[in-house]
Amino acid sequence: MLQAIGLTSTPRRELPPLVDDLTFEARPGCVTALLGDPGSGKTTALRLMLELEPGRGITYFRGRPLHRIGHPGREVGVLLGDVPGNPARTVLNQLRMLCAAYGVPASRADAMLEVVGIGGLRDQRLGSLSLGMERRVALAAALLADPCTLLLDEPAAGLSPCERSWMYELLRRHAALGGAVLFTTDDAKEAARNADRVVSIKAGRLVADQDAAEFARTRLRPRVAVRTPHAARLADVLGREARAARRAVEIVAESGSRLSVYGSNCAEVGEAAFRHGVLVHQLADETGDTGTPVPPVPQARSEARTAAHASTVAAAHAEAGATAESGSTTGPGVEPGPEVGPAPGFGAGSGPSEIGPGAGSGGTSVPAAGGRAEPGRSPRIGSGRSARAVRRVGGPLRPLRYELLRTFGTATPLLTSVAVVVVSVAITLVLARMGHTPQNRLLAAWPLSLPLPPAALGAGLLGALAFGEEYRYPSLSADRGTVPRRVGLLAAKLGVCAALALSLGGLAVTADAAALRLVFDSGPLDRPAEWVAPAASWAGLLIGCAWAGVLASGVFRSAAAGLAAVLVVPVMVVPLVRKSLHGPSAHPTDGLASRLRELSWAQWPPEVDRLVLGVLRVMAQPVGTALVLSLMVLLCAYGFTGLRSRVRW
Repeated sequence: MLQAIGLTSTPRRELPPLVDDLTFEARPGCVTALLGDPGSGKTTALRLMLELEPGRGITYFRGRPLHRIGHPGREVGVLLGDVPGNPARTVLNQLRMLCAAYGVPASRADAMLEVVGIGGLRDQRLGSLSLGMERRVALAAALLADPCTLLLDEPAAGLSPCERSWMYELLRRHAALGGAVLFTTDDAKEAARNADRVVSIKAGRLVADQDAAEFARTRLRPRVAVRTPHAARLADVLGREARAARRAVEIVAESGSRLSVYGSNCAEVGEAAFRHGVLVHQLADETGDTGTPVPPVPQARSEARTAAHASTVAAAHAEAGATAESGSTTGPGVEPGPEVGPAPGFGAGSGPSEIGPGAGSGGTSVPAAGGRAEPGRSPRIGSGRSARAVRRVGGPLRPLRYELLRTFGTATPLLTSVAVVVVSVAITLVLARMGHTPQNRLLAAWPLSLPLPPAALGAGLLGALAFGEEYRYPSLSADRGTVPRRVGLLAAKLGVCAALALSLGGLAVTADAAALRLVFDSGPLDRPAEWVAPAASWAGLLIGCAWAGVLASGVFRSAAAGLAAVLVVPVMVVPLVRKSLHGPSAHPTDGLASRLRELSWAQWPPEVDRLVLGVLRVMAQPVGTALVLSLMVLLCAYGFTGLRSRVRW
């Protein structure tokens, strides 16, 4: 059950709200259409339900608001606009990344590609897909975690009529398994044809909440349905007579022998056909065009049918990763899901022959996109409904798997590394040629004129993209505001970015040293007497820049803002810190390690004093102090925005 209560957007003060006190519900087992003209607030209403827009009101998903659900992606499947993914990412990599985010097996991605009929496009990049293919990828992403609720914004946009029929039948199958489906549309005929209930809004306000039959009877235009073998001739006759009588009549050719006449009646159409000798096979007054109704999902199957599919169900679970070793099995006596034929226009052999436990293309079993069973929760079992289990992959490594797939799913880390190495080597050779540059700055390619070395800028860029890509391509729309505010995801991003920063710094130093030895025959290089402190300073600088980019892009929701925060540290914060450290209030650090040892509960060995002093010297440097202060401020700001995003009225 989806219940939206008092949804109200809060735009700027001089503008009226796009959604104003909107209250309705989408019941389980039903397909609900949110109908309205373009600009009426349909998309804004969906974003308010997902807590992506600031506003008032609340939405309950099976009795719980979204920010109270532990794994929102498993509860709500979302399709908002185009496919939410980096255009440089492949289709399969995008879905596997979402599998890691939702905690489902990676094999689920391959299965859902077969369900939506685009298994042959798994290696295509998202930026190369047509609009219709993008909608199918987005639908596969929405069904990936087998959610109970689907929120779809214009799901049929860009699809052919045959594909629309297939897609809406797929949504009906999902609803027949006990799920709630809500989709938006601006076509009244489409809403009446494919929904069980129609919620009409205008200017953000509720106009009507009706079942489809009542909506078709009261709100669609009346028409005259005509079937004749001479449809083109009759349409010409009716058009000429309407123009002669100056009447507003609209004639729509529905098929080769069928016409829909709006603005007239049976008597006028019949008399015109009689006068001109046009043969008419059918003439009837109808209310709107609701099309051919989708046949209801059969609620019972024969015993023989159930037994015939039992082995196929087990094979489908094994193929999709929902095996018995995960503790998830199909309950006894539960019938397999209803069949759905292949979508026309999918291409030869690409579409599945069934949606639900059954044979897919090429004999591969494909799991259905409907109900689910989780540990500790009884599966949705009803008369004739399919109870299937999707194995959940949990644990603390789930955010790390997601972040690794997100990071290395594109060529951004590789291109950034190549650019950093090339620039770093060029700067190092120029500094070595000029002379009078300390060896530490020479290996880091850090002249005094630059605020940061190239490796630190590259680390900051990769850190800024960690959250910046999430906001630019919102893949996790259901997870509480585009980016889930979770400690696990933040820790995964910080850990991966730190590892990338250290790798980038090591690669840059190695390349600089190799270039110096190759060009100058190791002339500028000497074996350092103390290398631990410079190495620690170098690592701290790289990790600090990467973390500053991560936190700033998470706070300001932009990769550009994250990179700007990295540059602000040496340009603005470091001069202030340097001024404060050289003032009369500065205190020496001599003897601080021994005093800390006396105050601590555990007495560490004297060898640790050297390490503590090294850390203190690094932090006492202006750049180190500025980075620590900036990271503390950004971490507090991130925590504040995370807590603030959970508050709903």
